Amino acid sequence: MPVTLAIAGLLFATGSNSARTDVDGGRQEELSGLVSQENRKVDAYDQQVERMQREVDRASRARARNDKVAARAQERSDELGRTVGLGPATGTGVRVTLDDAPRTEIGEGNIPPDYLVVHQQDVQAVVNAMWAGGATAVQVMDQRLISTSAVRCVGNTLLLNGRVYSPPFAVTAVGPTDRIAGSLEREPGIRVYKQYVKTYGLGYEVERLTEVTVPGYRGTLDLQFAESGR
Repeated sequence: MPVTLAIAGLLFATGSNSARTDVDGGRQEELSGLVSQENRKVDAYDQQVERMQREVDRASRARARNDKVAARAQERSDELGRTVGLGPATGTGVRVTLDDAPRTEIGEGNIPPDYLVVHQQDVQAVVNAMWAGGATAVQVMDQRLISTSAVRCVGNTLLLNGRVYSPPFAVTAVGPTDRIAGSLEREPGIRVYKQYVKTYGLGYEVERLTEVTVPGYRGTLDLQFAESGR
């Protein structure tokens, strides 16, 4: 979490200074370098967590071979893991790619900058439509989504599970292609986004996949934030 907050802070700083002249160009490059450095730290932490998870898994399975109670617990754990998305999913699917408008459009001073970039609600609309269309697994960039995943945008960058991504943003789903494609067509948020695609040149591409594999979730399973029902 501290690394995630550090990355977000750097991005907010970068965004707040984006309107300055080229005099601050060196500072912008420095901030971008710091973001890349924090991304590398997150990658290293993730690799360490994966190694520890594999060690725990091996120890649990070794005990289950000689302990009936442990064996039943392991079977239950495997079943729950598949349900919540800890294992890979393979099948037919759909991939949607969202992108900012071309640089030539972004440079036009009479067009509000917010009209020319992909926003958090655009990515979320695609994710929601995929779930509504019967997706059994959804991945944003290289990150598997589970029930506690949160898609956040800072400026025109995506913050997910401690990593920062720049557009184009790829959202991939495993599931029935026709149903998912139909759900994408009906989603109100995507219909609004397509108006900006037509008017301002934002990118939107839908690809049907005969076979795709979405990896299992590898982040923390702790619930960081919750809000009680009203």
